[in-house]
Amino acid sequence: MLEFTGPPRQRWCDDRMTDLHIRAAGPDDLDAVLAFWKTAAEGTSISDDRSGVERLVLRDPEALILAEKDGELVGTVIAGFDGWRCHLYRLAVHPQRRRLGIGSALLAAAEERFVRLGGRRGDAMVLVRNETAHHAWRAAGYAPEEKWRRWVKPFTAG
Repeated sequence: MLEFTGPPRQRWCDDRMTDLHIRAAGPDDLDAVLAFWKTAAEGTSISDDRSGVERLVLRDPEALILAEKDGELVGTVIAGFDGWRCHLYRLAVHPQRRRLGIGSALLAAAEERFVRLGGRRGDAMVLVRNETAHHAWRAAGYAPEEKWRRWVKPFTAG
């Protein structure tokens, strides 16, 4: 069971891993998050820079959720809610810390946030080539939505 202790930096604690802390990222965390994604995240995004992540945290201070163990960043997820849909991005767990429940704890925190905000269904961005992630998402109850295709148009070069 996750425990909520409130804003501005929410904290959850997973009963299975009492030393795992789940909380919303703050401005001081952004450089560490960007460095972490280079190690733990699959692929890159046009928004994987300081200004992109800074905009996210300024616009929605609870969207970027971090998992820390013994003071070390071990996982992230972006739980974006636009008032209509719940979107999950950047679920990443340190490669040496996978299969320990960290990803599940992050998803539980994200889903708790969505329900609190009135969300009805979550969708996740998952790379087609990332078979390991497919197994993790399926285990968490998510499934591919084959009738939809993501269409993308970059607004800037890069």
